[in-house]
Amino acid sequence: MSDPEQPGATVAGQGNTTGKARRRESFTGRGAFLIAAIGSAVGLGNIWRFPYVAYSNGGGAFIVPYLIALLTAGIPLLFLDYAIGHKFRGSPPMALRRLNKHTEVIGWWQTLICWVIVVYYAVIIAWAIRYVGFSVTKAWGDDPEGFLTGSFLHVAGNVDVEFHFVPGVSWPLLLLWIVVLAIMATGVEKGITRASWVFMPILAVMFIALVIVALTLDGASTGLDALFTPSWDALGNYQVWMAAYGQIFFSLSVGFGIMVTYASYLKPKSDLTGSGLVVGFANSSFEILSGLGVFAALGFMATASGKPVSEVAGSGIGLAFIAFPKIISEAGTVGSVMGVLFFVSLVFAGITSMISLLEVVVAAFREKTGMHRVAATWVIGGVTAVASIILFPTTTGLNLLDVTDHFINNIGIVGVSLVACLVVTWVLRKLPVLRDHLNEYSSFKVNTVWMTLVGVVAPLVLAGLWITEILTVFHEGYGGMPDNFVALFGWGMSALVVVMAVVLSLIPWPNRSAIHHELTHEEELAREHARVSQEGALS
Repeated sequence: MSDPEQPGATVAGQGNTTGKARRRESFTGRGAFLIAAIGSAVGLGNIWRFPYVAYSNGGGAFIVPYLIALLTAGIPLLFLDYAIGHKFRGSPPMALRRLNKHTEVIGWWQTLICWVIVVYYAVIIAWAIRYVGFSVTKAWGDDPEGFLTGSFLHVAGNVDVEFHFVPGVSWPLLLLWIVVLAIMATGVEKGITRASWVFMPILAVMFIALVIVALTLDGASTGLDALFTPSWDALGNYQVWMAAYGQIFFSLSVGFGIMVTYASYLKPKSDLTGSGLVVGFANSSFEILSGLGVFAALGFMATASGKPVSEVAGSGIGLAFIAFPKIISEAGTVGSVMGVLFFVSLVFAGITSMISLLEVVVAAFREKTGMHRVAATWVIGGVTAVASIILFPTTTGLNLLDVTDHFINNIGIVGVSLVACLVVTWVLRKLPVLRDHLNEYSSFKVNTVWMTLVGVVAPLVLAGLWITEILTVFHEGYGGMPDNFVALFGWGMSALVVVMAVVLSLIPWPNRSAIHHELTHEEELAREHARVSQEGALS
């Protein structure tokens, strides 16, 4: 008889603990998985982060460490996430508990990080929704920066948390949450898959159109020269290599638990490594495309204003909501077209990534509580939406977003990924099991090279990123913000996520939870073999 607290102990042919076995939700096929996984990986960071990181770290020469980082850390860690999710059939908490009951806490750490990100990520999409309309009227006039922080966001002069709401941000944020929760409530096949099939092709077409328009502008070649002219000396700087690994790590969404969750929805005999290669190279291709479009536009702006590209280039919120509006204004009639293409691209890229982040949270709580998907989506998703709507469309939302984003990405995600690699590799020594699982069904086989990259190279890189960031913020603070604000919403939030992960992992899995009802990978295979045998006998 299986121990209710050890549901992973059930084996093929023996059923689960209750006898009410059911298959896990699944993607309709490999294509559905690929479009959803690419939609998750291609997000805001591809558009507004990669071009500037490449430009400021050696230009064309940056492609060398970037590709090496992709092949030695990004794709190997992607394979690790796929193997855990596919073999142990669950979101991070359930999959990691099936791996070993003591590692459930790592899964909740990843889940809570996704929760924090999606709470603030949504408000950036809401800004982009408003900027689609602003692009048509060029509502920012001659001062895009003053418009963003003043007329639009009404940013308070003090760095604190206040609940003075900005209606112009609140209503698109509310609308966004209703749409996303409606998509999530319809499930993996009808919701996530169909949304990805709609949004991703439109995103690709619109962004390619944006790049074509940008390349026709005067001065576009100046921007491309600035981006791609190689500075080979940069290859001797270790910070350039760390920047390349950081870009690949964040861009591919490894370590978030997203790919663990999505891989758990694959059918039992899916090609895992082949899919990982497609997702990895598709994501990098979109980043190169973003570099072309963004720097062609920046070259035009530099030429029009008589300034060097270095003075107009930037990344993140500044690039999207200050620099790009300036370009739109300078470009005349075609500027409005560029603006609509750019901000609609941001909205679609953001929504597909937001769905993947929220799916980790909804799946984790649904599995642990045994709630139906629809109820879990509206309850868990609703709580997340309320937190987002209360905290971020306010006059102090921008500062809160800034510090939260920095700590959760640079300390939270890097920390949990480092711990996961070390525990799986060196404490539990499960890499051979995961390697064998990958090789059993995949077209591209992995061997000791993959195990070395995941167990040695990736932890060394992650440790370097993590320790460097902690020491820097500890000694220098962050963004010139007050120490108490950074302590509360930076260090405090990071610590609270870990504490909550421990608490959630200590809560027993009730009998109605998915871990007692959903088939394991071995049970699904056994059922599939039995069905095939029965059909063969009948024929």
